[in-house]
Amino acid sequence: MPEVSPALEHERVSITIVTYNSARYIRQCLESVFDQDYSPIEIIVIDNGSSDETPRVLRDFECRVTIIYNSKNIGFAAGQNQAIVLSTGEWVLTLNPDVRLTKDFLSRMMTAAEAIPEIGSVSGKLLRMNADFSSPAASVIDSTGIYFTPNIRHFDRGSNQPDDGRYDQFEYVFGASGAAALYRRQMIDDVAIGGEFFDSDFFAYREDADVAWRAQLLGWKCVYTPKAVAYHLRSVLPENRRSVPAVINLHSVKNRFLLRIKNMTFRLWLPRYPFILFRDLMVLGGCLLRERTSLPAFPLLFRLIPRALQKRRVIMRRRRVSHCYLARWFSWKPFSYPAPEAAAKAEARSLAGR
Repeated sequence: MPEVSPALEHERVSITIVTYNSARYIRQCLESVFDQDYSPIEIIVIDNGSSDETPRVLRDFECRVTIIYNSKNIGFAAGQNQAIVLSTGEWVLTLNPDVRLTKDFLSRMMTAAEAIPEIGSVSGKLLRMNADFSSPAASVIDSTGIYFTPNIRHFDRGSNQPDDGRYDQFEYVFGASGAAALYRRQMIDDVAIGGEFFDSDFFAYREDADVAWRAQLLGWKCVYTPKAVAYHLRSVLPENRRSVPAVINLHSVKNRFLLRIKNMTFRLWLPRYPFILFRDLMVLGGCLLRERTSLPAFPLLFRLIPRALQKRRVIMRRRRVSHCYLARWFSWKPFSYPAPEAAAKAEARSLAGR
């Protein structure tokens, strides 16, 4: 298990946001950050060459936020890495511009983080949000963490399900959605490869699942707290793939295979290969018959394989967990397990004292 320094009261938190044509959302997102009841925080925004009104909106915040204006879109992963390098916090909250935080989101995330000293990341409860940034009349879950299935698809736990109490347990999950994930600086430094926390070869989509898998291999855990609530205006879902920009679908196809090349062990693959092969054939068939704009994903993938294999060697040399521990996370139904009772009670006491 990785060694972790003792927690300090009210550690500095860096909030990192990557924008790209995010004018519809970014003002409300930043206002919800400024409204947090936790301090100290720093805010770093990387704009990836937006061509809409995003730069104009961001200029209104330049006195309170560190903003970098890139001349082109370098991708979500590289943009987040750029922000993380500039950040100084002991914890980093990666935040999508289409997320609105509740007032106590960050303080409740930090309470969960401090309840279990050895964890590397924290997931809160993300709920769906209307296009006007308002909360729906009936709460619908967006994400309560990431889980993997045996055919190596990954999903958000609880996605599209009513918020009816079934995800109200303080527990360990595989990983956190990058839309609003809290990462420990020590974990960021430990799992980074070549100075990159998120793999810039992913460009966008699935980079949070890659980080979660790599962190699990290196012995870092993720805890989920239902007390930290935020709202997310999610646009990329499996069921609306046809309405998603073609470039995102292309990277989704490419990154499905990069995930496996970098992180999958032979013992994990062997009993699951029929499910994996069937899904791969479906993906290939879909690209050939219905989504030909994603076919360039395959030559791009082949060019990236040598670099992915180099990263794999680094990960596998440093692997710290057993096959049995890792295998249980790959289940047809979302797998989780309770956080230590003492930690859950500590979180409850801290919240009761607020």
